[in-house]
Amino acid sequence: MSRGTRKGSSLLTLGALGVVFGDIGTSPLYAFSEIFAGAHDIAVTDERVLGALSLVFWTLTLIVSVKYVLIVMRAGNEGEGGIMVLASLADSVVRHRRSAAIIMVFGVLGASLFYGDGIITPAVSVLSAVEGLEIAAPGLAAYVVPIALVLLIGLFVIQRFGTHRVGTVFGPIMVVWFVIIGVLGLMSVLQTPGVIASVLPTYAIGYIVSDPLTAFLALGSVVLCVTGAEALYADMGQFGRRPIRLSWFAIAAPALYLNYLGQGALVMRQPEAIDNPFYLLVPAALQIPMVILATAATLIASQAVISGAFSMTQQAIRLGYLPPMRVLHTSASEAGQVYVPLVNWMLMIAVVGLVIGFQSSSNLASAYGIAVTGTFVITTCLIAVVARRLWRLPLWIVIPVFLFFLVIDGTFFAANLTKFSHGGWFPLVAAAIIFTVLGLWRWGSNRLARTLEDLVVPMDDISRVIHAPGVMTTPGATVYVTGEGGVPYALVQQVHLMGVAEEYILILRMHTADVPRVDPALAVECRAMDERIVLAEVRTGFMERPDPAGVTAAVARLYPQFDPATCRYAFHSVHIEVGATSPLVWLGTEMYSVMQRNATDIQLYFGLPADRVIALGRVVEL
Repeated sequence: MSRGTRKGSSLLTLGALGVVFGDIGTSPLYAFSEIFAGAHDIAVTDERVLGALSLVFWTLTLIVSVKYVLIVMRAGNEGEGGIMVLASLADSVVRHRRSAAIIMVFGVLGASLFYGDGIITPAVSVLSAVEGLEIAAPGLAAYVVPIALVLLIGLFVIQRFGTHRVGTVFGPIMVVWFVIIGVLGLMSVLQTPGVIASVLPTYAIGYIVSDPLTAFLALGSVVLCVTGAEALYADMGQFGRRPIRLSWFAIAAPALYLNYLGQGALVMRQPEAIDNPFYLLVPAALQIPMVILATAATLIASQAVISGAFSMTQQAIRLGYLPPMRVLHTSASEAGQVYVPLVNWMLMIAVVGLVIGFQSSSNLASAYGIAVTGTFVITTCLIAVVARRLWRLPLWIVIPVFLFFLVIDGTFFAANLTKFSHGGWFPLVAAAIIFTVLGLWRWGSNRLARTLEDLVVPMDDISRVIHAPGVMTTPGATVYVTGEGGVPYALVQQVHLMGVAEEYILILRMHTADVPRVDPALAVECRAMDERIVLAEVRTGFMERPDPAGVTAAVARLYPQFDPATCRYAFHSVHIEVGATSPLVWLGTEMYSVMQRNATDIQLYFGLPADRVIALGRVVEL
């Protein structure tokens, strides 16, 4: 490995530590306390402490280290990860249309739950850190919520600078964070070394067998120690599999294990410390600096899910589950690093509303686990399909492993349902709304495509269209950007309404491939249909933004009449008139129509010069 390669890998490892592990790395702030002092108020005994620690240790090991880091992260699509990528991989290897439809429903549901998690994480993480002021400086307790709000708003404001810059800044902070929480945990463990025995699975099993009810209730909070596990996979395209794995096993995991053991040791010595064992591990003189460091770390925790939400949004747009919206690429070297302004500001509004509504991290923690565990269940189901169909693993391996993780994930999900009335309803409501939006856009787009099929003019008839009697030829060149198979609707509409066709016509027929990025050598295939018309088949991956201007420039090297500096760009726009008679279909169509009217302007989406873009409308009844 060259020096430059090693340097690049080190920077990615540091960036991964700063972005990917922020969420899971700050879970010690609230996770262990919530097991006992949360929604179910479980009495503290040494046996329960050791049992809870054992559950935490093996949850981290099985869910994060084994399931996500070693198994799920193998399921990359050309380096990209995330629940939508996993669903598309599973979809690509199944043979039956019904199975494919079920898989994509699972993927959309998982994405919806991930968005719900993305709303809760910033709120609970930052609040839990700032609440350290209640111990370090009780007089400032009234300012916890206002301080948290200011910090969160600031975090969303800086997103426009890009994940790369944010991660580079946050990475060193997270190194310090993990070292300190590990040292604090180790100092406590040395005072009560017997707590180390909790790493044996017998303590977890014994807790479940001897006290099944409280153990089951405890599982609803134990899962808080792995919130952020999905971010490891979702952000894989931004940092790579190796840097994430290295960061986890070398730094993050050891520090987390030590800190949880340290908190357990403290509570065994001082049961009253269960209200806030994390900050009570810290010497009194260092509590204010620790609050500052914890606040910085929780802002980073929020960054993990925010960047994951941006990546998820780009995937959903390209796969046809969201309308076009502005997506900005924030790094010239890392294609996966994006910023979506609309998603950023909507997340900010939701997060601010949560902080104001719930007021404390304990209240929010009760709402936290359902979205996380629901995503775990879906991921397990999808990875089983990939393991069998894509990796070709035998059933005797897939079935036991699948059932093992499904039982674990399902148990966690069931345990979190007990907290439904304590705030667990929120992520389910949020996921239901997002699922409706994603599903509605896909349903409406498919209905529209089927309706427009009847209006398609075969491409073989394009010469007849532009040479029809009475059609005049105007000088210049126009690029028609389309996704349909026949003559572009915009061209047909122009001939029909104005009776003119350009001297030179370039048709860019856009296709979204089922891979993140397409080899540039295979991205464009063009052929001349006659002396005036060129057809270009354009393939882009679901992590790439279509670039009509760039394709036109490439085509111009073969056909210089299509000068990208002077070409016009033409699209068709659709105005939907709702004609459905069924109330449910009418409502769905009306909502789809509203979404379509408010989608990002096509000129902004493609980054085209506004003074050379033509939109030709068509009224369609659905």
